[in-house]
Formats: sequence, C-alpha cells, structure tokens
Amino acid sequence: MAEITTQQVQELRARTGAGIKDCKKALQETNGDATKAAEYLRQKGLASAVKKASRVATEGIVHSYIHFGARIGVLVEVNCETDFVARREELKELADNVAKQIAACPNVEYVSTADIPAAIADKEREIEAGKDDLANKPEAIRDKIVQGRIEKRLKEMALLDQPYIKDQSITVDELVKTTAAKLSENIKVRRFVRFVVGEGTEEEVPSTSVPQQEAPQPEAPQPEAPQPEAPAEGPKAEAPAETPPAEAPPAAPPAAKPNASKSAPKGGKKKKK
Repeated sequence: MAEITTQQVQELRARTGAGIKDCKKALQETNGDATKAAEYLRQKGLASAVKKASRVATEGIVHSYIHFGARIGVLVEVNCETDFVARREELKELADNVAKQIAACPNVEYVSTADIPAAIADKEREIEAGKDDLANKPEAIRDKIVQGRIEKRLKEMALLDQPYIKDQSITVDELVKTTAAKLSENIKVRRFVRFVVGEGTEEEVPSTSVPQQEAPQPEAPQPEAPQPEAPAEGPKAEAPAETPPAEAPPAAPPAAKPNASKSAPKGGKKKKK
C-alpha cells in the first residue's frame, strides 16, 4: 500500500469537499490515485457535500439536550432543505450528537470561525503578540508564530472545528457533512445556546446583598441603646431627696431659744409672791 501524505489528502479534500478521514481512506483504497479516490468518494456520496452546501436550508429542527445531573442544558438549531428530511431520524441523531458536543465543550462560543467577530480576533492577536516568549524572536518568525496561535485559539472557540467526542479522528464539521451526504441535502448547524446552572449570577450578588445589609437596620436597638440617658433620670430622683434634710436643722434651734426666755420671767414672778 502506497504511503499517503498530508498534501495528497488536502488536495483531494479541496477537490471533492469530503472530510479528511474520508479522503485518506479513499486514497488508501486506491493506492494513492487521486482520480480513482475522487470516484470512490462520489460512489460513497461523500464528494457532493460542498455542492449541497451552496443550497438554501430553511427547514430543520430545534433540539434540546439536558446533561446528567440537570446542571447543563443545550438548545441547538439544525437546518435542512425540506420538512421531509427534518423528520428523519438521521437528522435528529445528528442534532443530539451536536448538542452533546456543545455540552462537553465549555469554551465553544460560535458555530464556525467565520462567525467570530473581528474585534475578538484582533484582541487575541494583541495578547499573543505581547507574550514574553516572543520578545527576542525576529519579526517574520514572530508573525508566523502569532498567526498560528491565533488560528488555534479561534478554532477552540468554534464548534465545527472541535474533534468529535465520539470519534476524535473527525471534526464536528465532517460529521455534519457525512450526514448531509447520507440525506442528500444541505445540512447546517445554524446556532446554539448553552445553559449552566448558576452561570452569570456572580454579577447579581451585590444587588441581592444590599437588602440583606439594610435589613439589620430594623434592629433599632442601636438607636434605643442610647440608654446612657439614665444619668438624666438619676439626678432627678436623688437631688430632691437630699435638699429637705439640709433645711430642717436650722429651723429647730431658733424655736428652742425663745421658749427658754419666756419661761424665766414667769418663774421670777412666782418667787416675788
């Protein structure tokens, strides 16, 4: 069996639009003959995926998937060309597999790299270009390294570029194209949403904690705590009690002296008789 190079696989893929794995297998089956490999792919229905991709797909399904433990949920829309294919089990199976892929890939945010905004790509480029390990590299080499890292980073964010979780030898994009070949229609993953329990609630914590801090205010014991007003009540009770005994002693002596002087003359008169 002839050795199959990466260049041969890429050329056959560009020519037929089939997946990498399918192109490699076709070349192996035909001993590296590109023409026979293309015919092999057409016989398998894998070479027409690119042509089908140009057709409009307005039908389809919205599929939901809840991961074990009910903490992760996914909604994904998969489009096809006719409502007949939309009811096929093959399309439902594809949608379920794609939804499971999304649930297993927390870093995936876009369907393809073409959907990633240019601002995000520019930001990633800025981050990579500023890394210390590139400071001493020649500019030409540095640019190539940065470009390679950017492409890798963007693919990590794109669903279709992820290795398929059930078969790491193919990507999700190749999985979709294989299904499209089987159903003889254009199949597309249009959009998806990934839900995680508790995700995004960290920002709401300050707003929910404010009422909790205000709630203790009804503990008006703090305003009532000024019980230090008790000193004002103490002096009121003790001051009047001390003043009466201070006035009583001066009143008694003056009353005793006049009585003694009056009794003396009365005694003298009795002696004269």
